[in-house]
Amino acid sequence: MASRAFWHIGCAALFATVISGCGGGGSNGGSPAPAPPPAAAPPPAAAPSTATPTLARSVLLDGLANPWDLAVTSDGALLFTEKCNGLSVRRSDGTVRRLFGAPGSAVVADDFFCRGQSGMLGLALDPAFGANRLVYVFMQSDRSAPPTNRVLRLRVNDDYSGVTDRSDIVADIPFKHAANAHGAVGQHSGGRLRFGTDGLLYVTTGDNHDGALPQDRTRLGGKVLRVDRNGAAAPGNNAGGGDARIFTRGHRNVQGVAFRPTDGRVFACEHGPGHSDEVTPLSAGGNGGWDPQNRSGLDCADGYCGYAGNAETMSMTDTVRFADALRPVWVNPESQGVGPCTFVAGPQWRGWHGRLLVGVMADLRLDVLHLDDAGTTLAGRVTADLPRARYRALVQGPDGHLYVATDSGEIWRVVAQ
Repeated sequence: MASRAFWHIGCAALFATVISGCGGGGSNGGSPAPAPPPAAAPPPAAAPSTATPTLARSVLLDGLANPWDLAVTSDGALLFTEKCNGLSVRRSDGTVRRLFGAPGSAVVADDFFCRGQSGMLGLALDPAFGANRLVYVFMQSDRSAPPTNRVLRLRVNDDYSGVTDRSDIVADIPFKHAANAHGAVGQHSGGRLRFGTDGLLYVTTGDNHDGALPQDRTRLGGKVLRVDRNGAAAPGNNAGGGDARIFTRGHRNVQGVAFRPTDGRVFACEHGPGHSDEVTPLSAGGNGGWDPQNRSGLDCADGYCGYAGNAETMSMTDTVRFADALRPVWVNPESQGVGPCTFVAGPQWRGWHGRLLVGVMADLRLDVLHLDDAGTTLAGRVTADLPRARYRALVQGPDGHLYVATDSGEIWRVVAQ
């Protein structure tokens, strides 16, 4: 996950040095030196701006084939994935090279393929990328039968000419390998990767149109995972048994995850089935409340009721069946394809400092959410003054700018001021 520029306002500490005389009436025993006069108080810090930032957009790349995620390095390189091509880089000099994935890449992954909504999806930089050159990708693989979604760790060459040291750190994320009444092969894989402020890797997965999958504690679909750099379960992930890599369960198809800079709290951004897009604060062991299995009044083809009923009878967050379900901070009553999200921070963002940016894909807009300090109430929402687009990835780079990938094949840099 690319690091962010944070806005800190500090004040200098003032010290007074007092030189005291020695006791006992010796030959050096004079009057103590007078203390220096108190320094003038510093002027009060300026209040944070409440103004709306002005946004300037430039197109860094176009003509791409389904760009899905991106990451910006401290030396100015832009790594990005394309769903059916794989991992590529735009170097700081503007040249582009395909690094890993389909034929034509510097390193071809013979097990990689793309179907439906799946392929090479999420991308994250190791927090120590500058020293270890490690990146992580979420990819579809036929290395096992049936195929699975996997998280791979790769080492990028110093000159961005290729990758080495592939390690499949999570190899058993379910992939929809057969069509059913609700959609084709490859749907609902999730696929976002982000490192949290805790240094752990968060992995979002989808429900594969499998009614039992989201609430199944033993399988990784319909979940948010939290693992270390080697794919091992993070301590304290969940209670109640099951796979220890599961951070939260009961999700439909999370494609956005973001960490609030003030406290590191994690939020999932998830699109609904025809209603109820949601942004939800997560906590270890939590249940998102999605359970698309047959139930009284809903008897669905292939045992999947994800498109049946309405917000009451087939709720995204079913608090009747799961009284302790995680409550969303924002519910979009329409299903407009909430996907990528990121917090932005820094004085250049003015009144949007600390706000959550959310891509609403089907409605072609970028929303800016103002969450309260607790992260449980929406205090305001506006739409960014940017072109209408199907926003697929949102990342704040180490330079403080916003980088955006769109389904139309473009990657933008958005400068706030």
